[in-house]
Order: sequence, then C-alpha cells, then structure tokens
Amino acid sequence: MHIPDGFVDAPTSAAFGAVAVAGVGYAVKRAGEEASDQVVPLAGLCAAFVFAAQMLNFPVAMGTSGHLLGGVLAAVLVGPWLGAIAIAVVLGVQSLFADGGLTALGLNITNMAVVGALGGYALFALFLRLLPARAPSVATAAAVAALITVPLAAGAFVIEFALGGTVDLPLGGVAGAMLGVHALIGIGEAVITAATVSLVMSTRPDLVYGARKLLEARRLEIRPRAAAVPAGPGGGAAAGSEA
Repeated sequence: MHIPDGFVDAPTSAAFGAVAVAGVGYAVKRAGEEASDQVVPLAGLCAAFVFAAQMLNFPVAMGTSGHLLGGVLAAVLVGPWLGAIAIAVVLGVQSLFADGGLTALGLNITNMAVVGALGGYALFALFLRLLPARAPSVATAAAVAALITVPLAAGAFVIEFALGGTVDLPLGGVAGAMLGVHALIGIGEAVITAATVSLVMSTRPDLVYGARKLLEARRLEIRPRAAAVPAGPGGGAAAGSEA
C-alpha cells in the first residue's frame, strides 16, 4: 500500500497531496473541538500500534507493498478525526525511513488516512445503525468496515496509478494484484480490528468513541416503576382500594 517515490507522476502526486492536506486539516479542526484529555493518550497508543502493525509488508508489484492499514481500528477507538491524524502521523514518520516516498506522502495519506480512517468510520457508522443496539455490534460493525475499507484503499491507489502511473505496467495487472492481495489482507484486518475493539469494549467501553451513542442511549433509558399504594388506617390499603 505504501507508494514509493517516482511511481506516480508529480502532477498527480501534487493533486492528491492537496486532497491529503485538506482532509487532515479538517480532521485537525474537528479533533480540536472534540478531543479530551482522556482520548489523546489513546490516540498515541493507536498510532504506535498501527506503526508496529504496518511493519509487516507483503510485496505486490514493482516496489509497492500491502499491509494492515489500521484506519478503522483507530477511528472506532478514538474517533475519525483523531484516527485520521494518527494514521497521517504514522505515514509521515514512515516516509522518513523510506517506507513510502516523501513525494508520494500525499497519495499515501489520501489512501490510508482519508479513505482508510475517515471513509472507514463512515462505513462503520452505517453498519452500526443497521445492527441491533447491543455492545457486540460495535466490534461487528468495525470488522465489516475494516474488511471493506482495505480493498477500497487499494482501489484508490489503482485510480491514482491510472491517472499518473510512471511504470510501464498494464493497469489490469496492477488492479488485479492490488485488489486481490488486499482482499485477503482485509480478512486479517477485520479479525484484528474485531478482536481489539471487543477487548476494549469488555474492559473500558467508555474509551471506545464508536460506542458513545450506544452507551448514551442506554443511560437515557427510563424504566417505569410500579406506583406505591399508600397505606390506610391500621396498615391496610388506602380507602377506595379493593382487596
């Protein structure tokens, strides 16, 4: 999934660099409005986890590679805005170590932070609304969103390559390799995402951003109580009541 320098031409890289700046800039604005002291440290932990998970790379074609994305996982745990920022920070650090090119950083952020985290959270929210309002639905919706988001991000790369690819490779071959490999990677990502979200939900559900509305709805449930019947003289039922 990491695109190296020179794989996509400069105009296309610049255009998607602008998309990445706009997406991350908006995420920073929204995160500043929503972030709390409790969530920010968790965002750092998510970034560290994703950084470590992305060290496992699977070669795809001519310098490109496939790996776990972690966008849906980060977005569900800390929210789409902090999640996208966390993924963008990971990609920026990785580009300094030649894991993805500096000139291709905008492309990679678009694919993995904008499509992966922001788009993935939109899918998660949609699936969560379709599922029963129960705690296990959070992990299920996250898993399905992760499963779909990985090939979607790979598809975004195929579009970028079609617009400005510089390597003499057939588009059909690139599309088949990217989508085929990432469809399999998506299964692994779904399993890891579901397991991690389930673990956090079982211990600290209040830390899961994606479960906030579900937990708030539970707190607002009003359970009716049976009205007490006042006692009459001598401890009997009030006058007018039937035995």
